[in-house]
Amino acid sequence: MMPFEAVLFDCDGVLVDSEPITMAVLRDLLAEAGWDMPLAACMAEFVGVTVRSKTALIEARTGKPLTDAWMARFYAERNAALTVSLQAIPGAHAAVEAAHAATGGRIACASGADRFKVEMQLAQVGLTPWFGGAVFSGHDMPRTKPAPDVYLAAAAHLAAAPARCLVVEDTPTGVQAGVAAGATVWGYCPPGGPAETLRAAGARKLFARMDDLASLLRA
Repeated sequence: MMPFEAVLFDCDGVLVDSEPITMAVLRDLLAEAGWDMPLAACMAEFVGVTVRSKTALIEARTGKPLTDAWMARFYAERNAALTVSLQAIPGAHAAVEAAHAATGGRIACASGADRFKVEMQLAQVGLTPWFGGAVFSGHDMPRTKPAPDVYLAAAAHLAAAPARCLVVEDTPTGVQAGVAAGATVWGYCPPGGPAETLRAAGARKLFARMDDLASLLRA
């Protein structure tokens, strides 16, 4: 018997391969502002967190204020790049379909990203129909990840007890959010991913291929 009432998916890095695209745009804009770094360093610093949560660091490294106009430019250039290049994580469609079948449709997408980005990405890779209205953004919550708010909202929407929910995450920040919500968290961790930090954050299980989720749910 499937032990979970609902499955709650993160979006970036779990359903869509957006993080390298977004981070490349951010890296270029930060370099233009005076903080030059390799893409790997930018990803290590910013994946799993909001840009605004790093305001003090950005301002210290660039010597310039992080303005609304700069953020608007980042969002616009990010969205344009995603529109051109975004792909689903391999196996994501099969994983979502399997979770939908296993839970009788009680699945949600709960992301720390802004709602426009989340909904745009799900639509672009053809996943929107599986989630319907069960799409949640940390930007709409009092607190975003690593606080549990977005996962608690998703569980409440599905009328599922958080302790009976499975969260699928790929970053330590997201894992911490799922654990704080009281859910069981599994970490999607392809080869070379942050296995130890995901475990340290509280991930109960790690898996390397998204299309393995179906068999894991049946185990």
